[in-house]
Amino acid sequence: MDRNIVSCGGVVIYKNRVLVLYKNQNGRHLGWVMPKGNIEQDETHKQTALREVKEESGVSARILKYLGKTQYSFKGNPEQELISKTVHWYLMTTNSFYCKPQAEEFFADAGFYKQHEAYHLLKFHDERQIMRRAFTEYSTEVKRLKIKNTERTKTKWTTGD
Repeated sequence: MDRNIVSCGGVVIYKNRVLVLYKNQNGRHLGWVMPKGNIEQDETHKQTALREVKEESGVSARILKYLGKTQYSFKGNPEQELISKTVHWYLMTTNSFYCKPQAEEFFADAGFYKQHEAYHLLKFHDERQIMRRAFTEYSTEVKRLKIKNTERTKTKWTTGD
């Protein structure tokens, strides 16, 4: 019997750098990943994504937009049932580079890296792809906000507010 799990996570970008975490469980180097985790009872996808980012990295983030979902299957060991996992990803931003990896979840390191650095660090192909999409969306969002702020400033000058 297969099992389906739904998780949510965040691609957190600050000053053109993305947050990644290094997981090392009992000496097994599991690799670099982005923060994500399972939905708890009565939680929305957005709430889960924000909570997981905060718990796993110590980062207080805010959601800019929904990015999409990734799907994969795995077995923890040969005797286990096949687990199908869907991860809903959100583009997020924060206001500092501060981060602290959650030792209880075996995160040994965390940091903000340039896109090309994170691309090579990230262990999973699907996370590399969603990160690329996030940077595209992020640059579009930043341009949109700059234009909006410029228009607001022009309005203030012309209306005298």
